[in-house]
Amino acid sequence: MEKILKVKEALEAEQKSARSQWLKGVYEYALELLEQFSSDSCKNKLENLLETKNCSELKTLLLNGAESWSEYSWGGCSLIYDGDICERLATPSEQKRCDYGRLNPNKKEQWLDTQARALYQAFNKIKNIVLER
Repeated sequence: MEKILKVKEALEAEQKSARSQWLKGVYEYALELLEQFSSDSCKNKLENLLETKNCSELKTLLLNGAESWSEYSWGGCSLIYDGDICERLATPSEQKRCDYGRLNPNKKEQWLDTQARALYQAFNKIKNIVLER
């Protein structure tokens, strides 16, 4: 569990220096992706993948059966309420503009699509830390 702890500590350190609400939210998703494994067997598998730097299998494990981050998001594996996603990823002024999640974040996406983008970036944060260490 040592490698998991080191990755989490690195993510938390980077999160503290994050300046944008978006980036803070991305780090929150990254931490949640790692924390979803509570059983010892899952922790051991995660630890092994982090140790061997097998990012392809790591992604498969973190996707938890989904084919993509979009499917992960739309399948209810992360936040499911637009208001919660809006609160995590948007600044107070953006939240107000989007009526606190009642309006779509932009013309091309719904909040679950925006969350999928954030999850993709969160996985890349984890992957970069794993490959650096």
